[in-house]
Amino acid sequence: MILARADQVSRRYGDVLALDGVDLTVRTGELVGLLGPNGAGKSTLINLLVGLRRPTGGRVELFGGDPRAAANRRQLGVTPQETGLPGTLRVGEVVDFVSAHFPDPIPRDELLDRFGLTDQIRRQTGGLSGGQRRRLAVALAFVGRPRLVVLDEPTTGLDVEARHTLWEAIRSFHADGGTVLLSSHYLEEVEALAQRVVVIGQGRVLADDSVPAIRGIVGVRRVSLVADDLPALPGVVATEQVDGRTHLLTADADQLVRELVTAGVAFRDLEVRPTSLEEAFLAITTGDRPAVPTV
Repeated sequence: MILARADQVSRRYGDVLALDGVDLTVRTGELVGLLGPNGAGKSTLINLLVGLRRPTGGRVELFGGDPRAAANRRQLGVTPQETGLPGTLRVGEVVDFVSAHFPDPIPRDELLDRFGLTDQIRRQTGGLSGGQRRRLAVALAFVGRPRLVVLDEPTTGLDVEARHTLWEAIRSFHADGGTVLLSSHYLEEVEALAQRVVVIGQGRVLADDSVPAIRGIVGVRRVSLVADDLPALPGVVATEQVDGRTHLLTADADQLVRELVTAGVAFRDLEVRPTSLEEAFLAITTGDRPAVPTV
């Protein structure tokens, strides 16, 4: 079942075309990662899907109807990029206030424990750190047991431990049948969580596929090895030195290894693997490869 849909959606802000004929569907049970550089149109698309903005052209649906209708938005949980919390209210009071809007909210103590905020229950939100406020903002998206959660850069400003706490909460929600649309510039975050990746650049969908398929779009492999000295090698598109290992990006890993042997290079600990999502993402958004059809 399709929970959210954008059909040939465009959105203008004056002379700026933020979205240009975007198609996107989010189905029940999916965990979709939305990737793109700053200014790509990710937040604009999210604002249209959750009913905060209206499209200039095309059609947007949420649960089969108008995203601005209260009945549809009641099944939705959202954490926008920027969240304002009343500074004088305590954490527990904020959760209670939001919970009062839903018929069957998650119990306050259970929610705070899930997001690592139990110790902050009596603190005023104005006294929380930036990371704690962000965790609370994400937690509030789950209060009403939504069918679909939309998270726009949810872990911005969090340390590694807090980020992994949120990851586990998102995984748990998804494992229980929840649907998630996650926008993030942390590529490792999308790689760790998403089943499907949608890449947006310059207001258009550039790719829509699984994480392995997105990696494969660039047709590049990473060859890693330890060697004292490497000659110039044909077909190498990038070289990186990390912790005594040399990482070579190439479109033909087999040929590169043959070149190493032919050149008499003494190497060890050879490893060949697919590119990371980050490498694929950079190749797609910088236009090194043509856009691919969406699924």
